[in-house]
Amino acid sequence: MAGHAAESQISRMTQPNGDTHSKTIGYLLWIFGFTGAHRFYYGKPVTGVIWMLTFGLLGIGWLIDLFLIPIMDREADFRFQTGRYDYSVAWILQTFLGVFGIHRFYLGKIGTGLIWLFTGGLFLIGYLYDYCTLNRQVDERNRMLR
Repeated sequence: MAGHAAESQISRMTQPNGDTHSKTIGYLLWIFGFTGAHRFYYGKPVTGVIWMLTFGLLGIGWLIDLFLIPIMDREADFRFQTGRYDYSVAWILQTFLGVFGIHRFYLGKIGTGLIWLFTGGLFLIGYLYDYCTLNRQVDERNRMLR
């Protein structure tokens, strides 16, 4: 019995949780990579902010990321949990309608969705906060439903 538990643990460490993120969306966001959008999408908020502040490390990091997107996509598959809520849908809603809180409504966070709706994404501070934490928010919601 203990051997089965250890085998199950090893399997979880070597097998991704599913296809949580889309390479297509990653590459589309990479086009605007000097903003760090693709790095935020793949759950790398620290380097996303660095890319945003340095225009993709003056374009050099942005160019290198063209080849790193498959690796970032695979890492995201291991880090984040699949489930009812789709990461790509949440990110599209956040990117284009985030100041209205539509991504929060999608995640079932009605209270904060209303706050975002009536305050312009909590005066844009909440919008930026969600850019750094959206993957974790989706992951938490998906794990709650397991």
